[in-house]
Amino acid sequence: MSAIRLLEVSKTWGTVRALDRASFTTEEGRLLVLLGPSGCGKSTTLRLIAGLESATAGRIEILGRDVTDLPPSARNVSMVFQSYALFPHLSVAENIIFGLRVRKVPASERAARLTRAADVLGLQDLLDRKPSQLSGGQQQRVALGRAIVAQTPVCLMDEPLSNLDAQLRAEMRREIRDLQQRLGITMVYVTHDQIEAMTMADQVILMKDGHIEQDGAPEALYERPATIFTARFVGTPPMNVVPAAALATAGAADLLHGAPPTPAEHLMMGVRPEAVGLATSGGLPATVTATEYLGADTLVQAKAGAIELLARLSGRVGLNAGAAVRLAWPAEQRHWFESRTGQRIA
Repeated sequence: MSAIRLLEVSKTWGTVRALDRASFTTEEGRLLVLLGPSGCGKSTTLRLIAGLESATAGRIEILGRDVTDLPPSARNVSMVFQSYALFPHLSVAENIIFGLRVRKVPASERAARLTRAADVLGLQDLLDRKPSQLSGGQQQRVALGRAIVAQTPVCLMDEPLSNLDAQLRAEMRREIRDLQQRLGITMVYVTHDQIEAMTMADQVILMKDGHIEQDGAPEALYERPATIFTARFVGTPPMNVVPAAALATAGAADLLHGAPPTPAEHLMMGVRPEAVGLATSGGLPATVTATEYLGADTLVQAKAGAIELLARLSGRVGLNAGAAVRLAWPAEQRHWFESRTGQRIA
């Protein structure tokens, strides 16, 4: 059964269309990531699923039930907010079971659920503390605990790691993914960080300007981006996307062999920086403009006429700004796009 299904859902505020006829489905027990830049409609989509906003048009289903017009309390979902939303005057234990107390769950059941959540999240020694006495990661666990004790089949998370430092974010990514798999819940996770999407998700929905740009597994978005926007948004560093005509003008016509039968002026070629290498002959003659040594890799930025390319080369590379190089890449690593529509060409 599908856990969440949106059918032609739109949301407008006056003349502003935040979400435009969005449709997607995610199955039970999966971790779905809504990914995209600020203002793309991902948080609006999450709030529509939660019932915190009402849809202007369309239909929302949760576990096969139409919840489009139901209040949040009737949708059987839990939610973790970006701000954690903890009560500063309550202890960790009281914060976790607050919702259960409001719903008048019996005390014995509240205690049992609290014990289980504390065990799962490693909060046993922190139950008497107040939020101000906790680190950011511990506060995040408390917010997760409140969602766990609700025992809903669907958990919604709105950029829950954005307030944490880089190392703690990496740890919490693994913890949240492990927790989701152990409990078997369906999770919808909003983020603008494509690393979170790639490392956590079973399914990624990339959004842009209220539209769904691509819906698929993380590897599908990376290996076969459907649009130029997807190609540039997913991947660190982003994909090089250059006009085919500029490659020919720069003396790299050999890199265009086997190109689709699309007029050169409307053809764009994409290649991942990690697929770009140094060549002794042929390829694209270019000049190094900058290098960044990252330890395991070196990022080399080069320019050839109007073309700027980024190469990710293994180890430390002895190249300085101004050095002449030849860049090349395997034909199977090329991605072709139509410049006017931005769509992938098969």
